[in-house]
Amino acid sequence: GWNDAINTTIINFNYEKMQITWATRKVFPRENMSFSYTFDNGKNKVWKQCPAYLFDQGYNSGCLFKTEGSTLAISIRNSNGSEEFYSKKFMSEFYLKPNPPENVTFFWKADTVTVSCKKPERAAKCLRLELQYKSKFDKDWQSRTSKCCSVEEQGFDPRKCYSLRVRLKRLVPLCNVVNYTSDWEAETLWMNGTLLDSCDDDTKSHPNTATVLSCVLAVLLIVLILLILLCKWQRFRKSLIPAVPDPKYMFANLLRDHNGNFQEWIDNTDHEMAQIKPEHEESEGIIEAESQQEEEKMNDKQEPPEKIFTLPRAAENNDPKAAQNTCLMPSSNTIASFAGFQVLMNDDTYVML
Repeated sequence: GWNDAINTTIINFNYEKMQITWATRKVFPRENMSFSYTFDNGKNKVWKQCPAYLFDQGYNSGCLFKTEGSTLAISIRNSNGSEEFYSKKFMSEFYLKPNPPENVTFFWKADTVTVSCKKPERAAKCLRLELQYKSKFDKDWQSRTSKCCSVEEQGFDPRKCYSLRVRLKRLVPLCNVVNYTSDWEAETLWMNGTLLDSCDDDTKSHPNTATVLSCVLAVLLIVLILLILLCKWQRFRKSLIPAVPDPKYMFANLLRDHNGNFQEWIDNTDHEMAQIKPEHEESEGIIEAESQQEEEKMNDKQEPPEKIFTLPRAAENNDPKAAQNTCLMPSSNTIASFAGFQVLMNDDTYVML
């Protein structure tokens, strides 16, 4: 009945050492157990006492001893060995925990990596080589298992840095009662077939693509908004403040021909204006004469022709009789020459010119 009450854990460390631990504190809280074992299958068994105890709060909780065969029998007794509480006989090979793989090599070709290790001397057919890997952008490990002692995996991105580790596993239940695996071989860092000391530089040089795209889109959106605001501001500014002509276009010849010499520019401008003015006045005179001729033609069409009479010499000498004897033709408009003057007679009105 004590065998059911006492739980034991058995580990065979790669055919080298055996570790047996038990849990008796709950059953015998104040009892210190003793342990003995034998690898002899014959009738004359030789029991050996535990050479190295494991302790839990000052009490014996396990034993560590050398593996000397495949068939093992153990016995757990009270402190003086007079009463046996637990016994068991089993094959030590069914509790084997392999050592980590040795001489691990990594061979890279494009996006494929092949991992291999040294083949163990015993029971290699019971072992499997497991490869686990992940990049800095992966949350969980990816796993690949193959026969000992080589495993191949593809799909690696040459732009990413990967953490890789390997271990050996025992087949269950073909070779082992308990699913024991070796400890992980030292983790290594790789990028495109190159062994690295750290992946920090890779993380900086290859940021997340989504982050880069988000930043680029944000910058483009900001630039677009700024351009729209600038156009609206220009329109608003023009509506409030009218554009002022640039004087450099009005005084282009001042800067181009006179190098900014204002007095020289003024003198030259006055000279050019003096040459242009007579021509302008002459053209105005011609236009005025042409307009007068047109007016005279219009008057000739509307009024009868004027008649000019020359008074006799006596009239010129202020002879009243001669003047009285002078006969003027009744006309609406008559011009006469009198004493060196011209007299305009219009009906009963006389005007001396």
